[in-house]
Amino acid sequence: MDPSAQNEFHLVDAFTDRAFAGNPAGVVVLDQPADAEWMQQVAAEMKHSETAFVVNRGEGAKSLRWFTPAAEVSLCGHATIAVTHVLGGHQVYDTLSGRLTCTKADGWIEMDFPADPPVETGEDLSHILKEPTTFTGRARENLFAVLDSVEAVRDAEPDLDALRATWTGRLIITAQDDDFVSRFFGPGVGVDEDPVTGSAHCSLAPYWARRLGKTTLVGQQLSARGGTVRTEVRDDRVLLRGQAVTVVSGELYV
Repeated sequence: MDPSAQNEFHLVDAFTDRAFAGNPAGVVVLDQPADAEWMQQVAAEMKHSETAFVVNRGEGAKSLRWFTPAAEVSLCGHATIAVTHVLGGHQVYDTLSGRLTCTKADGWIEMDFPADPPVETGEDLSHILKEPTTFTGRARENLFAVLDSVEAVRDAEPDLDALRATWTGRLIITAQDDDFVSRFFGPGVGVDEDPVTGSAHCSLAPYWARRLGKTTLVGQQLSARGGTVRTEVRDDRVLLRGQAVTVVSGELYV
């Protein structure tokens, strides 16, 4: 990256309608592609669960990548909400998860993401979770466990060291509520607990749509900051809807 470059930087709280709630994401708006090592360094400096890097030039789809403080990830919902909140309008992104479309209108952002329903494995997660499970499985990159109550999800204290040593070191836990609640833990990618995880709802929405017999559901993520994700399952796609608030805007001098 040219040391004289000045790139836009924004801090956006996603999946919330007020500041200091939801999930904070860094957004770096680039006028040219950047080196992956540099993007990883910026994400480590920002220390948010994800920082998004979008190349905003020309017509057509924009390149979009996401980095935790420790690794690049293939899909991130809240940082995509944050990018679309900053850019506005209808956006098309080329990503590691294929082409994604997002639209900002009337204060809401809608994202069209690939569905990722969990496949039942029945594996024993008692070395990670003290709470009993009624379903265990795997999605594309995450372990997935259903607990027997909202309280069990809210009070869960998984063994993060044990989780870190598993497969990808990432776990979704969930239970039925009016629709469903969840939490997400990702020590394998440097995020002990993510406040609100859009990509996890690509698994949560298909699972609960099948269980509850309806395609439109509202998910509540029960982290300390909390957040709401509105979902709609359409065949092999999931529409995710949320709001966002800009907290800081400025320039990145690196």
